Amino acid sequence: MAEQRITPRSEDYAQWYQDVITAAELAEPAQVVKGCMVIRPHGFAIWEKMQADLDRRFKETGHQNASFPLLIPMSFIQKEAEHVEGFAPELAVVTHAGGKELEEPYVIRPTSETIIGHFFSRWIDSWRDLPLLINQWGNVMRWELRTRMFLRTGEFLWQEGHTAHASHEEAREEVARMHDVYADFSREMMSMPVVKGVKTATERFAGALETRTIEAMMQDGKALQAGTSHDLGQNFGKAFDVTFQNDRGEREFVWQTSWGMSTRQVGALIMTHSDDQGLVLPPRLAPIHVAIVPIYRKDEEKVAVLEAAGRLAQELRDDGLTVKVDDREGIKPGAKYYEWERKGVPLRIELGPRDLAEGAAVGKRRIAPENAEMKGGKEKLPLEGLGVRVGAVLDEFQETLFARALAFREANTLQVDDWDAFQAVFTGQESRFVWAHWDGTAETEKAIKDATKATIRCIPLPGEGPEAEPGQCVKTGQPSAQRVLFARNY
Repeated sequence: MAEQRITPRSEDYAQWYQDVITAAELAEPAQVVKGCMVIRPHGFAIWEKMQADLDRRFKETGHQNASFPLLIPMSFIQKEAEHVEGFAPELAVVTHAGGKELEEPYVIRPTSETIIGHFFSRWIDSWRDLPLLINQWGNVMRWELRTRMFLRTGEFLWQEGHTAHASHEEAREEVARMHDVYADFSREMMSMPVVKGVKTATERFAGALETRTIEAMMQDGKALQAGTSHDLGQNFGKAFDVTFQNDRGEREFVWQTSWGMSTRQVGALIMTHSDDQGLVLPPRLAPIHVAIVPIYRKDEEKVAVLEAAGRLAQELRDDGLTVKVDDREGIKPGAKYYEWERKGVPLRIELGPRDLAEGAAVGKRRIAPENAEMKGGKEKLPLEGLGVRVGAVLDEFQETLFARALAFREANTLQVDDWDAFQAVFTGQESRFVWAHWDGTAETEKAIKDATKATIRCIPLPGEGPEAEPGQCVKTGQPSAQRVLFARNY
């Protein structure tokens, strides 16, 4: 792998992010397709692990996968006025196909509420057909002007859940359930702390009654919206005539939800955990858990070391781990260490003749714990029972990453009651999480954004922020029911 300098975070955070992606061979700009990216195998493998775990969670909550067309008739998009208004600037439109101009243009899907609403109207007739719980894995296109790999590109991969229910209460339960699924996934798999809350009317999804969000803090103090769950009410049901006969024989419109998570999560993973040496991955999402580097000088050492490395690798694979034995010729061990570190492999194992004689290999975690006994961050791993010990090391590493990210968030979160102090937090390019009172009006929300570039990330759910207590708006001094979360965002 060609050497790629990684700009320190303190020097240029945005460039650091791009450099980590390049050095770890996660993705690169498509160039020939403006605003899009090519996800390379190592990056796609991370997405596949995310996809597999989310898919399991969706199916455990009763959802089934389906697939709908990429092209959506323009008339469908226009049926739901708020929806088209929210997406109009981002739409990519197909006007010609097969050498002819189309009678009706097609929109390359920015999201699928409209076309799925059309098919729901065909599939749903009675209360017995409800709830209808569908998920789609696919790609969408939104014509973004300013792009950044994984975080915001013209085309990206995602899943989008779409459900229909007989009552608003049942739909709201679904919104909350999937909101919890996203939060649990982020915390358990990504080792990424999130704040669960509700978007303001200004920030909610186009056409929704309510949008729930999970917000994560990146290492530059900015917030990243990491997943959303929407209460669509009956808006799309009315636009596409999705009705059902209830158990009293009356016809009424269904109540719908939608929820989504995308390859933006890969960007979130990078910016939550990685460092100036390269990518850092939590073991549960790492494509390679362990890289074994055999070390030898003589041919007679080579055979014994490679055989032992093969046995160790198989033992770890039998325990469900993904292992790479780096037996490439002509590359020094130091260069191999450097490469696997940049690619974020959680654990490196070094194995040489002396280690075999001692009955123990040398382990090096991608981020070593603060432990005086581990010289240079390395530890002895007995060859006997290695699988159990490696499993414990990886579990500890997963927990370490979450604790480290949570400590960083807590150290960079403030409660602010004074407008001058609020403005001071967001000087220059700085950002942190700020809990402050807001008077509940869109006018004040806009005034705060115009003055500081900070937005209301969410109104926290109980237990997700400071205890709800009345106060005075940080900008206007008007009454406020509770503090909300402010930050600059991606």
